[in-house]
Amino acid sequence: MSRPWILLACVMALALPAAAASDLAEPTDDAGVLQVSARRANFKQENASQNARKIAQWAIGSQDTQGLPFVIVDKVDAKVFVFDRDGQLLGASPALVGLARGDDTVPGIGTRKLSKIRPHERTTPAGRFVASLERSLHGDDILWVDYDAAIALHRVVELPNERRLQRLASSNPRDRRITYGCINVPLAFFDSIVGAAFKGTTGIVYVLPEVRGLHQVFGYHDAEQNTAAVSTRSQAVPHKGALSAGAPAMEPRARALESAARLRY
Repeated sequence: MSRPWILLACVMALALPAAAASDLAEPTDDAGVLQVSARRANFKQENASQNARKIAQWAIGSQDTQGLPFVIVDKVDAKVFVFDRDGQLLGASPALVGLARGDDTVPGIGTRKLSKIRPHERTTPAGRFVASLERSLHGDDILWVDYDAAIALHRVVELPNERRLQRLASSNPRDRRITYGCINVPLAFFDSIVGAAFKGTTGIVYVLPEVRGLHQVFGYHDAEQNTAAVSTRSQAVPHKGALSAGAPAMEPRARALESAARLRY
């Protein structure tokens, strides 16, 4: 065999193991998963609980946010975080949340008067909610979270003997447990952060549980380990606008007119 042919044979022999190794490489889908999970939620310099960071990262890494702005409500810390569609923190603020500890809502509570809601029923339900801005009867814009349960995120509302503004300024999260279920934030925060983030678009609100586990409420798995968890994301929440499953399909104006009577401040 001539020398050129010998050299060619050697080159081909060296190339075969590389080709075999290429055949054993990770499938394209797995590579895609790794690329997706590499995206990070950015809290910047803001203090946040481990659970808040876990869900923010899971939401971005699994694409559960569907390219929409999103909010995380941490009931334990009584704090709200607002992110843009890329997972960049737009702002964070102390918040007032439900007086009672719990992750569920009493059936039918959304149609009851505030005076008929007992203290242990004043919960802010946990879950993943599709949210949008609507107008209340008073003309204020609110972010509907759970329509059936009459839960919204809105500017702080003062009610007799509850000292809500004073509570909102407290550094103790326990002081900020006072509402009938709604999430109250400072006026300036709602206008400049919440209202701006949700203007002209829907978004996702994640209300973290305080009794159940993250996996029970969100189907949570570490985004770095299993982004397939996205398939279970809707077990606790609606996917039609800001309405919960089974809510009447009303025009925004009609819904706004009813909201003042239903809102659990």
